[in-house]
Amino acid sequence: MINRLLILITFFASNALFALDLELTQGINSALPIAINSFGQDSESNLLGHVIENDLTLSGQFKIISGPQGPNAQASVGVLKQLGADSVVTGHITRQGNRFEVSFTLSDAAANGVLLLTKSYHVGSNELRPLAHHISDEIYQKLTGERGIFSTRIAYISVQRGTQRTRYSLEVADADGFNPQSLLVSSEPIMSPSWAPNGKAISYVSFEKKRAQIYTVSVETGQRRLITSFPGINGAPAWSPDGTKLAVVLSKSGTPKIYGIDISSGTMKQLTFGDAIDTEPRYSPDGRSLLFTSGRGGSPQVYRLSLADGQVSRVTFEGNYNARASYTPDMKNIVMLHRDDRQFNIGLQNATGGPVASLTFSGLDESPSVSPNSRLVLYATRFQDKGVLGIVSIDGRIRMRLPAREGDVQEPAWSPYLS
Repeated sequence: MINRLLILITFFASNALFALDLELTQGINSALPIAINSFGQDSESNLLGHVIENDLTLSGQFKIISGPQGPNAQASVGVLKQLGADSVVTGHITRQGNRFEVSFTLSDAAANGVLLLTKSYHVGSNELRPLAHHISDEIYQKLTGERGIFSTRIAYISVQRGTQRTRYSLEVADADGFNPQSLLVSSEPIMSPSWAPNGKAISYVSFEKKRAQIYTVSVETGQRRLITSFPGINGAPAWSPDGTKLAVVLSKSGTPKIYGIDISSGTMKQLTFGDAIDTEPRYSPDGRSLLFTSGRGGSPQVYRLSLADGQVSRVTFEGNYNARASYTPDMKNIVMLHRDDRQFNIGLQNATGGPVASLTFSGLDESPSVSPNSRLVLYATRFQDKGVLGIVSIDGRIRMRLPAREGDVQEPAWSPYLS
């Protein structure tokens, strides 16, 4: 029996209200029950507890058990065990001038309070939210054995349309959508952001010179580097897993084809050939192949290019349009934009082949990007006539919507793990 639960989680950012609609479908009963004891009653304590609780909820792996509320809200592990918690997080925060000492423990309530983890930190006020994400990562890894993704970041294009002109910006934000920062702003389109594997740079396409050019930009400094500026199409940059190359789409010789560019030397090698349009390359995590979109079979479909021998094989056969494909980091699945009839949704196919399963069903979804733990897919969609970000779990059980605060949001990209 499928359980359906609609949870509205409201986040308070520094200057604006940010709402996220999270729809959980199957699998709620199998989630790990965990209680988050209050870190305290002041605003900083509430922030820490709130972010940790939301992180664990959004992972889809945990069910939050509510304990006593009020000024003395911390409950014993035994009480929380009786309420259904298998694990209990208890925190404490102390102000020390302009800094804070934050400590937390993770206890196994099912084993009568056996201590699983305890840590303490000294941070400034502007480090509290990143610390909360870090604590969530620690808890997640301890209880699941997998690395958490709460300290990762997302990039996307924000488009604000005015009466006089349109403003495009390349934004980088926390994985939960908070703390958006503009890496660059332009009155001309920006497209196709792609993270470097070390998380320190993003490649993208710019039309600031009234024609397409490919750049990379440092996330820390904003320093840019021009990669290609050929006549015609310069598009769809994608990093190799070792960060030494970019696969790009160029039409400098006529039909758009995929090329590999050595970032250090600038040397270039054509990778696909023929009369068909080839586009949207994505390296496999092992660096041995590329997935790309091509119309060489009559309709846009996903193909695989072996980088060792140049052999091309077709990957998708189901549906009249499959594009923008990428492997999950564990290489077990391929995520793509999938159209059946006239509906565009996010599709999933086993890496060894087989049918394409739809993960989303709005008919207006695009630009999928997989989280570094292979569990979640970030994508662009429409809600109330506005471009927003959506997240769906790889098994389709969890769906979330992150409304943009202003303008339309498109072409999201999930960062790799960050050190």
